[in-house]
Amino acid sequence: MDTPRIELLRERLTTALEPTWLEIHDDSALHAGHAGAREGGHYRVGIASHRFTGLAPLARHRLVYEAVGDLIGRGVHALSIDARLPS
Repeated sequence: MDTPRIELLRERLTTALEPTWLEIHDDSALHAGHAGAREGGHYRVGIASHRFTGLAPLARHRLVYEAVGDLIGRGVHALSIDARLPS
């Protein structure tokens, strides 16, 4: 588990999207040996935010990528996103 990278993801997402729910999992071990694994880890993000209100799923994902996109290729190889409205 890459705790510093998870904390960086958490900080970025919390600042940008003020989530009501946020879970981040390091799935890198499931992708060991994958060619892209050398470029960074594989992470799964579950997030709910009022900022997603009125947005289609693709637009929600874009907001997540705006918050963390500069990390792609610099420690984060893949990001799986479950972006929801607060319930």
